[in-house]
Amino acid sequence: MFNHLINYFQTLEHRPLERMAFLVGGMLFFWIIEGAIPLLPMTYKKNKYRHAMVNFIFTVIHLIIHTVLAIFIVQLSDWCAQKSFGLIYWTKAGVVATIAIGVLSLDFSSWLVHLVMHKNKFLWRFHLIHHSDSNVDVTTGLRHHPGDSLLRGIFFMLLTFISGAPMYSVMMYQTLVVVATAFTHANIKLPIWVDTIISYVLISPNMHKVHHHWKQPYTDSNYGAVFSIWDRLLGTFARLDVKELKYGLDNYYDEKKDENFIELISHPFKKL
Repeated sequence: MFNHLINYFQTLEHRPLERMAFLVGGMLFFWIIEGAIPLLPMTYKKNKYRHAMVNFIFTVIHLIIHTVLAIFIVQLSDWCAQKSFGLIYWTKAGVVATIAIGVLSLDFSSWLVHLVMHKNKFLWRFHLIHHSDSNVDVTTGLRHHPGDSLLRGIFFMLLTFISGAPMYSVMMYQTLVVVATAFTHANIKLPIWVDTIISYVLISPNMHKVHHHWKQPYTDSNYGAVFSIWDRLLGTFARLDVKELKYGLDNYYDEKKDENFIELISHPFKKL
């Protein structure tokens, strides 16, 4: 059974339709759930479908970029295996430890690149497009400017290289992160105690919504993608009552244009 699981994820890279099913299935599932138990009322410029279409265009671009980068990730992972390079090989990790090291290393790459984009003024120009959405729902998850997507891929490759993650652990993490992204951005209302318990291990919806609050320092907190360990250990964890949440940005971008694709794609190249 365990070997079957390893074999499944080891070859998942070669089955793009199955990979897409995780992404689309997760988004559709939480799209339905957020319609049934919404956390906050949304004030879309036109309607939910128009809002979703703008974010979907960014999602398609993100997927194209990461599909190209996947070619290099596969080669990098194979090189690490051939040369026995990386934490996994240096520690002579078994299968379970290999999965743990690979998944945690790649999740750290998500936390680290996110932090860097918030702290670097030039990179923030690209990442703020994600934060400019004043109606955070499941479609916001992959609303990334191409520059943002490219940098995420570079950090992903860096931690693949350092950890020596084999492809099955890479694909396990990528599957986890697409489902987690849909879950944490979805406009769903969970009982506070349920959300709190989840947040001790995983990024919960309310925990990530704090990150989308329109004002600092809340915007500069809760950077994690799947696991909450990095924010808790490294001092970037924050709480905020959901009743106080307001999405968007208090600076940098006019929320009236948060569904204007041309404005969004060109904004990083304009003077802030």
